[in-house]
Amino acid sequence: MRLIVKIMLLFPVLLYSQSNFEKAEKLFSQEKYALAKPIFENVIKENPNHLKALEYLGDIEGMNKSWDSAMFYYGKLKQLNPKEANYYYKYGGCLGMKAKDCNKFKALGMISDIKSSFEKAIQLNPNHIEARWALIELYLQLPGIVGGSERKAQKYANELLKISPVDGYLAKGHIAEYFERYKDAEKNYTKAIAIGGSKTTYQKLADLYKNKMNQPQRAKLVLETYQDKTKS
Repeated sequence: MRLIVKIMLLFPVLLYSQSNFEKAEKLFSQEKYALAKPIFENVIKENPNHLKALEYLGDIEGMNKSWDSAMFYYGKLKQLNPKEANYYYKYGGCLGMKAKDCNKFKALGMISDIKSSFEKAIQLNPNHIEARWALIELYLQLPGIVGGSERKAQKYANELLKISPVDGYLAKGHIAEYFERYKDAEKNYTKAIAIGGSKTTYQKLADLYKNKMNQPQRAKLVLETYQDKTKS
């Protein structure tokens, strides 16, 4: 009898918490983050281990560039569910953004944790596309003396080719563009267009023509081709 009474007393609290969560989630989907945040925080007070509410709070703090606060939530998520790849990916992303805001000496001390977070995401989810993109960017941006490497960036681009050919060719194009091999970049972006045909693929090639190859007319033609395609 006592157990039934306890369950009956707890039931309204659970309903209230769920109702609040759904309200906050709707506000989040409408990009009303400032309104959603205190409601998610109330959900956490009722249920400290509410995974989705914690993740939403981490996302909101990340959008606000409050990297330490975001990492607090993602760090807790890693503890509660250490097998979820996205928590490591998001944690590593925030750590990377924090490193960009720090002085160079302090940032160097974060590199290992940033790498291991993205690598852990891939270990947990071998098809994790975003973590590979993050590692590609990391190896491109780092000076060679502290681990920057085109070879390592290409390694993850090759992995992307197997998982998602469009991402693979976009990644290879990005790497070539970074090293000013514009003809190679053009070839890879063109392959991405042939396979995927998304707005992103056309935009990458158009940006290359306009901003790097000084060919604004070709850039315009690429975008017009995409527009004509979407109309048909």
